[in-house]
Amino acid sequence: MCAVRVGVIGCGTMGKIHVKTLKELGAHVVAVCDIDEKELKYAKEVLKVESVYKDYRDLIAREDIDAVVIVTPNYLHYEMTIESLKEGKHVLCEKPPAITAKQVKEMFDASKRYRRALLIGLTFRFRKLSKAFRDYVLKGVIGEPYLIKTYMIRRSGIPGYGSWFTRKEQAGAGPLYDVGVHVLDLAMWITNNFHSKEVVAKTYAKLGPKGLGKGTWGKPVPGGPFNVEDWAIAFIKMEGDVTMILEAGWAGHIARSEFNVIVMGDKGGLDYKECAVYMEEDGVLIDTKVNVGKEEPLTEELRHFIDVVLGKEEPLTKFEEVLMVQATLEAALKSAKENRVVRVSEVLS
Repeated sequence: MCAVRVGVIGCGTMGKIHVKTLKELGAHVVAVCDIDEKELKYAKEVLKVESVYKDYRDLIAREDIDAVVIVTPNYLHYEMTIESLKEGKHVLCEKPPAITAKQVKEMFDASKRYRRALLIGLTFRFRKLSKAFRDYVLKGVIGEPYLIKTYMIRRSGIPGYGSWFTRKEQAGAGPLYDVGVHVLDLAMWITNNFHSKEVVAKTYAKLGPKGLGKGTWGKPVPGGPFNVEDWAIAFIKMEGDVTMILEAGWAGHIARSEFNVIVMGDKGGLDYKECAVYMEEDGVLIDTKVNVGKEEPLTEELRHFIDVVLGKEEPLTKFEEVLMVQATLEAALKSAKENRVVRVSEVLS
């Protein structure tokens, strides 16, 4: 059994999954925290967690906890992360890291100041296919990437209608922050290009305000507001004459829900959904399937976090990368709101 002692803040669906997975990996889940008494009762009786708290400050004050996992609504990430680091805990914070790029910088500044690790839950990086595609790019297999299309769109998948998910002051944004963060980060990480320069974006709220497009994830709050977007699309100018098109949607009248990252290079291309590499040699079109096997990315992420806490590895999510992901998303929101091209530097200043 590993020596890592963990506290989990947030016992909703994802919080429960984190607790179960940490236990499977041999970590000692010392305590959990949630404001919902029913969730705490479940954690104690079903998940067999020794101690439960309603105030996260009581949890992070414990000296017998080495690290915390923060699985709470977006607006709480910033405060909880900094306070946990200040108390000497290593932190795994779920995505998105925060609401603004400024908050992300302050979170990583705290990590450096208090000499504790900060990992952001960008789980798609831990898929074997993601690593394989990144290696192809870094080794020059597809040449120079110049056009990237990355999207995660749903036909009917608005989470927790009326809850924090659909309240701008608590979520920061709708699908742009919820699922867009995953595919933007994945595309940037695979191509090793986090240098976004300008963004022009458009957001829509066509189905959500009508009560349509509800999904099964999260806890709905009857009568709760819907004041975020339900669809977003962004055109992003990257460093090196690279263009990225980002699309994130919770609800739209489409055939099916889809997720993909397509990278076009001058020597070849990558298609995440097809698990394939496309090239042409001597006039012959070549399609190569990539078979890397299956894995559970969250398990790999938590395994990595345990190793980070033990000092065996450095966090896979670096400050400069996470900052640019958040800044690009924030610039997209600003562009849509103000109906203009936004330089990413505007939200970084």
